[in-house]
Amino acid sequence: MEDLKELIPELNQIHDDELRAKVLAVWEEGMELGGWTVDELGEIPFTLLADDVEVTFIEHVRTVCRMCIAMEQVMADAYGDRSRIDHDTLVAGALLADVGKLIEYRREPDGTTVFSDMYHYLRHPFTGVALAYKHGLPEPVLHVIATHAWEGDKFKRRPESIVFHHADFTDFDLARFK
Repeated sequence: MEDLKELIPELNQIHDDELRAKVLAVWEEGMELGGWTVDELGEIPFTLLADDVEVTFIEHVRTVCRMCIAMEQVMADAYGDRSRIDHDTLVAGALLADVGKLIEYRREPDGTTVFSDMYHYLRHPFTGVALAYKHGLPEPVLHVIATHAWEGDKFKRRPESIVFHHADFTDFDLARFK
């Protein structure tokens, strides 16, 4: 999956080799289950919940991940050791939070992306956690995936999930802004 590593260079921001391999395995299985190729990942809209969004799924994943890293750095610069954000958890969670969309969406024969049948039963935070759990991702990463969207609003988010949640919705809201 060298093509996937090239498409998502932020994978290299995960310092732990084993964790990085697990994140990559989740992406590979999500792509396989959803029937997506690496090339098609760059054509998926990042959301189907808004019209005329010009941001792709991969652009969104990468942008939000980079926003998280930047926010982590600002917090570390400002607060030093008082900042309690685990870098690898943050990056792995950021790269996997939307991976469930690979089975929440499907590609029509004409190339358009639509909701799959799965969407009527489970949204991507649930399917993302299921895929990540299957591949042995640690609970803190599962937490980021599970709590990043509105499904996590009633749950106490941990630091990495707080950072991701705000970066994610910043990108979402600005991408929809007309």
